[in-house]
Amino acid sequence: MNLANASMAVLWVGLTLYVLFAGADFGAGFWDLFAGGTERGRGQRELIEHSIGPVWEANHVWLIFVLVLLWTGFPPVFAAVMSTLYVPLTLVALGIIVRGAGFAFRKASDQLGSQRLFGAAFALSSVITPFFLGTVAGGIASGRVPIGLARGDLFGSWWNPSSVLGGALAVGAAAYLAAAYLCADARREGHLELAEAFRLRALATGVVLGVVALGGIAVLRADAPRLFHGLTHRALLLVVFSAAAGAASLVLLRRRRYLAVRATAGLAVGTLLWGWAVAQYPYLLEPNITIDDAAANPAVLASMLITLGLGALLLVPSLLWLYLIFQRERPSSLGRSAVAGG
Repeated sequence: MNLANASMAVLWVGLTLYVLFAGADFGAGFWDLFAGGTERGRGQRELIEHSIGPVWEANHVWLIFVLVLLWTGFPPVFAAVMSTLYVPLTLVALGIIVRGAGFAFRKASDQLGSQRLFGAAFALSSVITPFFLGTVAGGIASGRVPIGLARGDLFGSWWNPSSVLGGALAVGAAAYLAAAYLCADARREGHLELAEAFRLRALATGVVLGVVALGGIAVLRADAPRLFHGLTHRALLLVVFSAAAGAASLVLLRRRRYLAVRATAGLAVGTLLWGWAVAQYPYLLEPNITIDDAAANPAVLASMLITLGLGALLLVPSLLWLYLIFQRERPSSLGRSAVAGG
């Protein structure tokens, strides 16, 4: 493996971590939106706030990591993506800002009206942001981002069948991951009713997500034939493994094996992401820009990888420690009257 391929593999690891961790945070906002009224949804919202509160900002380190790595290691691709897809990327940036402000200000507000306003901002932006991230992925995967500055269609590059499919899958995957993860959090807190509510949501979302993914086969065959060919040939094993992990997750949810389902749900989503990478390899931008074509000077790539390795020695243990601390049991502060409705 040369330096360019190694750099791309590291970038994809960062992207996978962002999808799994930040995706679950976005999904928590999705369920916040559908939790119910002020009293009816109080228990669910308190659980969501406790679960994502310590890590919702930390998870964006992976997005920054991916952007910096793309900018440094593959500058022509960074320029092409940012200039052609600046509309959805701007909406993603605004969504992240509004989401953070809404989450923080809702907790700081003592007026019901303000809490509802900021809560709505948090919840709606938690749906909008992953959707537009998915449209960006769909535009890249379907070959609608040509090399060069702003050479792609301003709207057609991200508003097309493949991009809409990508947006729907991103929102669905985020909601599925969040519901699966929140089951274990609710049970650890001693709120079995909430665990059951999120179990049912995870089951329903998993089924819907599977149906959308199956329907997406026809969309990709018609709209992105190169990607479709890669997914059904070179990356077929990963696609099958993703489907198997998704099916296993549904079985584990039915049996209330909440810790195990965290692993299988993550595998289902993560292997699908890697299936895209394998299906498109060695191209970064279809139909003719490969990883080697877009890579920076080998000296730059080597320095970047060494720096990342040194930084990981500090970052990874710190994040693991953060996650472990907040996975410990604590005296329950959720409302004793928390209900599972919504």
